[in-house]
Amino acid sequence: AERMQRLVEDLLMLSRLEDSRYPLKEEPVDVPALLHSVLTEAEGINRGAHRIESRIEPVWLLANREEIRSAFTNLVTNAIRYTPAGGDIAVSWGIEEGEPALRVRDNGDGIAPEHLPRLTERFYRVDRGRSRSSGGTGLGLAIVKHVLQRHQGRLDIASEVGRGSTFSCIFPATRLARPSRTTAQVSSIRAA
Repeated sequence: AERMQRLVEDLLMLSRLEDSRYPLKEEPVDVPALLHSVLTEAEGINRGAHRIESRIEPVWLLANREEIRSAFTNLVTNAIRYTPAGGDIAVSWGIEEGEPALRVRDNGDGIAPEHLPRLTERFYRVDRGRSRSSGGTGLGLAIVKHVLQRHQGRLDIASEVGRGSTFSCIFPATRLARPSRTTAQVSSIRAA
């Protein structure tokens, strides 16, 4: 029942992302706070099975908060699901070559080159049995791809069998945002 509920939720999200009647509602997003929340939730799934490290720079993004959260959550939970216990996962966020970028790197099994072009297709599975047992819906990377397209970003995937994978969300520099005034005021009050 839970798996069916996740599947329905993912299908609804994907449908909304593809529907031109839903314009992108943008705001300055505190990505460091969002990522800390995503990583805290990921620890509940992880339950100490992997070492998760993060390097998060104070970079904000002009984006739709819920869509970005969904994309980032999908990448982090995929790394947990598809990396054998005892593995390492590294999450980084910052500016690389002038562009905001999220990278989720793992030292899991890796993905054979022939599968890479199809990974963002709906329901595409590299290993059907294993992904079904991990609880995935087969829609996570399709959601990531569509979220990034709506934000003029791109998904880069680098993987080597036996060495792991890196999934990167790269946004154009025009998506950089300044911290919102209310958040900056709250931060300065806390510091006082």
